[in-house]
Amino acid sequence: MQGFLQRYTQWHNGKHKRKGHLWEDRFKSVIVEDGVAAKTMAAYIDLNPVRAGMVENPEEYRWSSYGEAIGGGAKGDGKKARAGLVRALRAHKGEAADADLWKGEVALEYRKILLAGAGERVEERVEQSGKMKRITKRKGLTKEQLDSEKARLIEAEEKRMGEIPFGRMLRCRVRYFTAGAVIGSRGFVDEMFESARERFGPKRKSGARRMKGDASAAAGMLWSLRDLQKE
Repeated sequence: MQGFLQRYTQWHNGKHKRKGHLWEDRFKSVIVEDGVAAKTMAAYIDLNPVRAGMVENPEEYRWSSYGEAIGGGAKGDGKKARAGLVRALRAHKGEAADADLWKGEVALEYRKILLAGAGERVEERVEQSGKMKRITKRKGLTKEQLDSEKARLIEAEEKRMGEIPFGRMLRCRVRYFTAGAVIGSRGFVDEMFESARERFGPKRKSGARRMKGDASAAAGMLWSLRDLQKE
């Protein structure tokens, strides 16, 4: 990735007669454990455009896994995106990255996680006093009904996945998901630490670090290899 970004920068600067850096930050990669960590990370990424205020619903952002899975890719099928999301949600159960498994239970499970981090709204045109007016309607539900349904789904998902309040955490920018190096269960992070023990100083005795700050909601369920400061 470093070589690719450097070469693209050289090409871009030469084409546009400019100098200096092109990318804001260095490329970062994080090792993610199958299961809770993988599905949490997938949802966090698909909620990036919602968190940035670019769209109200994650499926509205065309260049995301969920947007492609719902709207179809360049060939109009979205199979690669669906297969990738199936992999993120079900690999820990031994299921293959098969796009055909997306429909039904898997899609609903992922939608519940996303729903915890973003409300659902659509715009419809209705006739009022002989004039057409665009209003915001919440997919057949009143705001009170939607809030009640969201609370019910979030509560059920939190109970099933270790009491992690996904909604609150996924609405925030979580640095651990880009700078934590390894994300997963305590055992998984410790195992990765031992496999790369020579990269750390002699005073470091264990790998897993408890998440803090905006990620503290996942503390005890998800762990990080890096101990980031709260700020």
